Amino acid sequence: MLRGAGLGAVGLAAAVLGGAPSAGAASPGAAEHPHVRLIRRYYEAYGTGDPDALRPFFAPDVRWTIPGHHPLAGTKEGVEEVLAFFRELGRAGFRAETLCVAADGDWVIDLHRGWSTTPEGLDILWTLAFRIEDQRIAEAVNFAGDQHAADAFFWRVYPLAPLPDRLAGAE
Repeated sequence: MLRGAGLGAVGLAAAVLGGAPSAGAASPGAAEHPHVRLIRRYYEAYGTGDPDALRPFFAPDVRWTIPGHHPLAGTKEGVEEVLAFFRELGRAGFRAETLCVAADGDWVIDLHRGWSTTPEGLDILWTLAFRIEDQRIAEAVNFAGDQHAADAFFWRVYPLAPLPDRLAGAE
Protein backbone atom coordinates (compact mmCIF):
# COMPACT_ATOMS: atom_id res chain seq x y z
CA MET A 1 0.00 0.00 0.00
CA LEU A 2 1.10 3.56 -0.58
CA ARG A 3 2.13 4.87 2.79
CA GLY A 4 1.08 8.38 3.62
CA ALA A 5 -0.40 9.05 0.19
CA GLY A 6 -3.88 7.73 -0.38
CA LEU A 7 -5.96 8.20 -3.47
CA GLY A 8 -6.84 11.77 -2.54
CA ALA A 9 -3.19 12.79 -2.86
CA VAL A 10 -2.82 10.98 -6.17
CA GLY A 11 -5.94 12.63 -7.55
CA LEU A 12 -4.81 16.04 -6.31
CA ALA A 13 -1.33 15.63 -7.78
CA ALA A 14 -2.76 14.45 -11.10
CA ALA A 15 -5.04 17.47 -11.24
CA VAL A 16 -2.17 19.83 -10.45
CA LEU A 17 0.21 18.19 -12.89
CA GLY A 18 -2.38 17.88 -15.64
CA GLY A 19 -3.47 21.46 -15.12
CA ALA A 20 -4.45 23.57 -18.09
CA PRO A 21 -4.30 22.19 -21.62
CA SER A 22 -1.01 24.04 -22.17
CA ALA A 23 0.60 21.84 -19.52
CA GLY A 24 1.04 19.11 -22.12
CA ALA A 25 -1.04 16.39 -20.50
CA ALA A 26 -3.18 14.46 -22.93
CA SER A 27 -6.92 14.88 -22.67
CA PRO A 28 -9.30 12.50 -24.41
CA GLY A 29 -8.76 12.79 -28.15
CA ALA A 30 -5.77 15.13 -27.80
CA ALA A 31 -2.29 14.26 -29.06
CA GLU A 32 0.35 13.81 -26.38
CA HIS A 33 3.24 16.22 -26.10
CA PRO A 34 6.33 14.62 -27.74
CA HIS A 35 8.27 14.83 -24.46
CA VAL A 36 5.47 12.95 -22.67
CA ARG A 37 5.68 10.21 -25.33
CA LEU A 38 9.47 10.08 -24.79
CA ILE A 39 9.08 9.59 -21.04
CA ARG A 40 6.37 6.95 -21.51
CA ARG A 41 8.78 5.04 -23.83
CA TYR A 42 11.54 5.51 -21.23
CA TYR A 43 9.34 3.86 -18.58
CA GLU A 44 8.51 1.01 -20.98
CA ALA A 45 12.26 0.42 -21.42
CA TYR A 46 12.78 0.69 -17.65
CA GLY A 47 10.11 -1.99 -17.17
CA THR A 48 12.22 -4.51 -19.11
CA GLY A 49 14.68 -4.64 -16.19
CA ASP A 50 17.62 -4.11 -18.55
CA PRO A 51 19.48 -0.89 -17.65
CA ASP A 52 21.19 -0.86 -21.05
CA ALA A 53 17.75 -0.47 -22.67
CA LEU A 54 17.76 3.04 -21.12
CA ARG A 55 20.99 4.14 -22.82
CA PRO A 56 19.33 5.65 -25.95
CA PHE A 57 17.16 7.92 -23.78
CA PHE A 58 20.09 9.76 -22.17
CA ALA A 59 22.06 12.72 -23.47
CA PRO A 60 25.83 11.98 -23.28
CA ASP A 61 26.26 14.50 -20.44
CA VAL A 62 23.06 13.57 -18.58
CA ARG A 63 22.82 14.63 -14.92
CA TRP A 64 20.58 12.57 -12.61
CA THR A 65 20.08 13.80 -9.04
CA ILE A 66 18.96 11.47 -6.28
CA PRO A 67 18.26 13.39 -3.06
CA GLY A 68 18.65 11.94 0.37
CA HIS A 69 21.19 10.74 2.87
CA HIS A 70 21.91 7.20 1.71
CA PRO A 71 24.56 5.33 -0.32
CA LEU A 72 22.85 5.92 -3.70
CA ALA A 73 22.15 9.64 -3.13
CA GLY A 74 23.89 12.37 -5.09
CA THR A 75 24.18 13.58 -8.66
CA LYS A 76 25.21 11.04 -11.25
CA GLU A 77 26.96 12.58 -14.26
CA GLY A 78 27.16 10.95 -17.67
CA VAL A 79 25.47 7.89 -19.10
CA GLU A 80 27.75 5.34 -17.40
CA GLU A 81 27.19 6.74 -13.88
CA VAL A 82 23.43 6.92 -14.46
CA LEU A 83 23.33 3.34 -15.76
CA ALA A 84 25.42 2.18 -12.76
CA PHE A 85 22.77 3.74 -10.51
CA PHE A 86 20.02 1.85 -12.35
CA ARG A 87 21.96 -1.41 -12.08
CA GLU A 88 22.05 -0.90 -8.31
CA LEU A 89 18.31 -0.21 -8.25
CA GLY A 90 17.87 -3.47 -10.13
CA ARG A 91 19.49 -5.33 -7.23
CA ALA A 92 16.54 -4.21 -5.09
CA GLY A 93 14.02 -5.21 -7.74
CA PHE A 94 12.90 -1.61 -7.94
CA ARG A 95 9.75 -1.10 -10.04
CA ALA A 96 7.79 1.96 -11.16
CA GLU A 97 4.21 2.52 -12.28
CA THR A 98 3.46 5.90 -13.81
CA LEU A 99 0.36 7.66 -12.54
CA CYS A 100 0.61 11.02 -14.31
CA VAL A 101 2.94 12.57 -16.89
CA ALA A 102 2.79 16.19 -18.06
CA ALA A 103 5.05 18.47 -20.11
CA ASP A 104 5.62 22.18 -20.42
CA GLY A 105 8.39 23.43 -22.69
CA ASP A 106 11.57 21.43 -22.13
CA TRP A 107 10.37 19.91 -18.85
CA VAL A 108 8.37 16.78 -18.09
CA ILE A 109 7.03 15.98 -14.64
CA ASP A 110 5.94 12.48 -13.75
CA LEU A 111 4.25 11.12 -10.67
CA HIS A 112 4.78 7.42 -10.14
CA ARG A 113 4.49 4.68 -7.59
CA GLY A 114 7.92 3.17 -6.90
CA TRP A 115 8.46 0.00 -4.93
CA SER A 116 11.03 -2.66 -4.17
CA THR A 117 10.66 -6.41 -4.50
CA THR A 118 14.05 -7.68 -3.23
CA PRO A 119 13.62 -7.03 -0.38
CA GLU A 120 10.09 -5.78 -0.10
CA GLY A 121 9.65 -2.77 2.12
CA LEU A 122 9.59 0.41 0.07
CA ASP A 123 6.38 1.49 -1.64
CA ILE A 124 5.94 5.26 -1.99
CA LEU A 125 5.10 8.01 -4.44
CA TRP A 126 7.94 9.64 -6.37
CA THR A 127 8.08 12.62 -8.69
CA LEU A 128 10.70 13.10 -11.37
CA ALA A 129 11.44 16.36 -13.16
CA PHE A 130 13.03 15.64 -16.54
CA ARG A 131 14.66 18.29 -18.73
CA ILE A 132 14.58 17.20 -22.36
CA GLU A 133 17.14 18.34 -24.90
CA ASP A 134 17.25 17.05 -28.50
CA GLN A 135 14.68 14.35 -27.61
CA ARG A 136 16.91 12.92 -24.87
CA ILE A 137 16.91 13.21 -21.11
CA ALA A 138 19.54 15.83 -20.28
CA GLU A 139 18.70 16.17 -16.59
CA ALA A 140 16.50 14.45 -14.04
CA VAL A 141 15.78 15.35 -10.44
CA ASN A 142 14.05 12.76 -8.30
CA PHE A 143 11.78 13.64 -5.36
CA ALA A 144 10.67 10.98 -2.87
CA GLY A 145 7.22 11.24 -1.32
CA ASP A 146 8.74 9.94 1.94
CA GLN A 147 12.46 10.71 2.00
CA HIS A 148 12.94 9.18 5.46
CA ALA A 149 11.51 5.84 4.29
CA ALA A 150 13.68 5.96 1.15
CA ASP A 151 16.84 6.72 3.16
CA ALA A 152 16.14 3.89 5.64
CA PHE A 153 15.44 1.41 2.84
CA PHE A 154 18.55 2.26 0.81
CA TRP A 155 20.79 2.05 3.90
CA ARG A 156 19.33 -1.40 4.66
CA VAL A 157 19.89 -2.67 1.09
CA TYR A 158 23.23 -0.93 0.34
CA PRO A 159 25.37 -0.96 3.49
CA LEU A 160 28.85 0.52 3.39
CA ALA A 161 31.85 -1.80 3.33
CA PRO A 162 33.83 -2.04 6.58
CA LEU A 163 36.82 0.23 7.07
CA PRO A 164 39.31 0.59 5.47
CA ASP A 165 37.72 -0.74 2.24
CA ARG A 166 34.89 1.80 2.18
CA LEU A 167 37.27 4.73 1.67
CA ALA A 168 38.35 5.68 -1.85
CA GLY A 169 42.08 5.17 -2.31
CA ALA A 170 42.41 2.95 0.77
CA GLU A 171 45.17 0.39 0.58
